[in-house]
Amino acid sequence: MADFTDEEKRGLYKAIYSRRDVRAQFASRPIEEETLLRILHAAHHAPSVGFSQPWNFVLIKDAKTRGKIKEAFEKERLRSSKLVEEPRRSKYLSLKLEGILESAVNICVTYDPTKFGPFVIGRTSISDAGLYSVCCAIQNMWLAARAEEIGLGWVSILSNEILRKVLELPEHVVPVAYLCLGHVDKFAEKPDLEAAGWLPRLSLADTVYFERWDGRNDGNWGVIEEMLRKGLDYA
Repeated sequence: MADFTDEEKRGLYKAIYSRRDVRAQFASRPIEEETLLRILHAAHHAPSVGFSQPWNFVLIKDAKTRGKIKEAFEKERLRSSKLVEEPRRSKYLSLKLEGILESAVNICVTYDPTKFGPFVIGRTSISDAGLYSVCCAIQNMWLAARAEEIGLGWVSILSNEILRKVLELPEHVVPVAYLCLGHVDKFAEKPDLEAAGWLPRLSLADTVYFERWDGRNDGNWGVIEEMLRKGLDYA
């Protein structure tokens, strides 16, 4: 097995730390076909439970189809805005949260639990493992897109029933992600919602426990705990 060079490692971590959920920065030029295929190949090489490869990718350029999805987004955005009070509601409604019409191509990533039959190794105890596999494919796509300098935004403020109807998905197929891809003039320094002050980024130390939930260091994790305490940043 070939090892990664230091330069290759830096490239991987650069893609991870500089990946952004793109909404407003899309440029008008199309994505080259070979570039799009490389991104899709990266998604298709994600890990999957029982090697079930339960994903499919619906590629969408048609303006009429995207117009229907945009309309569905606006309805869901208004509906969800009623769940928060002012002034947070107005701030929420002011945020740019999708690039459905501005991006070069939309992709709906779906989950098909029937691929390779009802028995899938590793899915017998955790039925959602297939969905997790699809999320791995989406992450692969996101990182590959960043490496290709292609922006990607995940539009989650959508009704799955509308997606099923508009895209004519079979009843057993689950839409997992609706993605917008396109060239961008630049990638933001920080995620949009962090930059807008919607939520702060948690420190890694706030998310790590030892041995059990809310567990503290019992002496076996001294070096890592000390590094977390100092707040070392590898980004």
